Formats: sequence, structure tokens, C-alpha cells
Amino acid sequence: MAPRDRHRSSAPLQVLLFLNGWYCATYFLLEAFVFVYKVLLLPYPVSNLVLDVVLLLLYLGIEATRIFFGSKGNLCQRKVPLSLSLALTVPAAVLAVYYLLLQTYSLRLEAFLSAILLLFYGLELLLGVLALLSFSRCCIPGTGGAGAGAARKATGAMCKRLTTSSEFITQFQPIQRQI
Repeated sequence: MAPRDRHRSSAPLQVLLFLNGWYCATYFLLEAFVFVYKVLLLPYPVSNLVLDVVLLLLYLGIEATRIFFGSKGNLCQRKVPLSLSLALTVPAAVLAVYYLLLQTYSLRLEAFLSAILLLFYGLELLLGVLALLSFSRCCIPGTGGAGAGAARKATGAMCKRLTTSSEFITQFQPIQRQI
């Protein structure tokens, strides 16, 4: 059994980030093919086409960065990369809404793909916030920790996470397998 204060990464968030990586690649390729289809069959203004293609490339960069930081932040149990990933969810969701509602010609296929993408973002945002809360080391008053009660606050007790050297070393020892 793991020590009580040891944090764990979120397996559901990691699975969702992995699936979203594959979905992002599929979404990008399908949108690129849909743009070719729309340019060939519809009277697409050149300025709008350039805008849509630039936003699609921007989406690809934001999404790749967001998934990378989210995965690394979750696996390494770091708050800053995971927070950055959650912050990048906002512009990625705005671009998904753009492709859902605001582009020049929006096909039903694009609406369906963007709705799935927004569902991914909502779930990842929820699981990411929960993972951030589990990685948090602050004391919440009233939870029975070092910050609970007015008497402890009055004495100036500080919330610290102390680890002994033996606990620190055991965290980095490799797992030995029996053959």
C-alpha cells in the first residue's frame, strides 16, 4: 500500500489525453480534406480560406502543446505543466467553437467532429482540475490537517510537508522483478 501523502497521477486523464492525441490528428486530417472539398465545390473566398487554414494550423500547434504539457504534468505530478495545459484548453475550445459555428461554410461532419472535440475538452478540464487538486500540497482548514482549527492558526503552526531521507530514497529505487 502506498504512503498516505504520496500523490498519484490520474489514469483517466492520461487515457483521455492519449485518445485526444489520436482524435486531434484525425480531426486535423479530416478538416484538411474538407477544406479541399469546399474549395473545389463551393465559392470559397480566398481571404476566408487563408484565415481558416491558418486557424487550423494554429489549432494543431496549440493542441500538440496542450496534450504534451498535460501528459507530462500528469505523469510527473507537476502542477505548472498541467495548469498550462488547462490554460491552453481555452484557446483550443475557442477554435473548436469557431469551426463549429463561425467558419464560412460549416458542414454537418465538421459540426459533429467539433462537438466531439468540445466533449473531450470538457472531460479533460474536469479531470485536469481534479488532478491539480490531488497534486496540491496546501492545507485546507477544516479537513483535519495542520491548518484545522483556530487554535493552530493562533499559534502560528505552518503547513509543511516533511519527508525523511529514507522516504525520499525509496521513491527513486527501481522496482526489482523476480525472474
